[in-house]
Amino acid sequence: MQITADTRIPFARPLAFAAYRDKLADLVPYLPNVRSITVQSREDRGDVVNLVNVWSGGGEIPAAARAFISEAMLNWDDLATWNSTTFTCAWRIRTHAFTEAVQCHGTNSFLADGDATILQIRGSLTIDGSKLVGVPRLLAGTVSRNVEDLLVKKIAPNLTQVSAGLQRYLEATR
Repeated sequence: MQITADTRIPFARPLAFAAYRDKLADLVPYLPNVRSITVQSREDRGDVVNLVNVWSGGGEIPAAARAFISEAMLNWDDLATWNSTTFTCAWRIRTHAFTEAVQCHGTNSFLADGDATILQIRGSLTIDGSKLVGVPRLLAGTVSRNVEDLLVKKIAPNLTQVSAGLQRYLEATR
């Protein structure tokens, strides 16, 4: 299932790109659905930066629901390759739960729009229901489609929220 999110950030492309890449952990106070972002590794190779960030979500999950949701379900690794020449970021998500069943990857493109930036996020989420423990083989396809649909409806607004958080961060720190 396709993931699409476009946002306009009222800051110049080089600033928006660098802040999104380098200051992501500092955006957490502006992201109600994220508890933390931790840089696990960073490798700079000229115009290319490889980053692995560990995200912990679930900021607004009610306490009663947390009893049914494991910590692993709320955490994921964001493996990203940032290219400052093309102002793009190729990313892949590695979930901490159901790792073999979930495939998620895409590209963020930072496009100049005068003194602002258009952030285009394009991605794909695929869930293999046959690799989910406890799902009958007969229902695997239906479960996959339903879970993909549910997650994409949650992910797209969260991606937009990160862009809004970036904007608020840049406004506060300039």
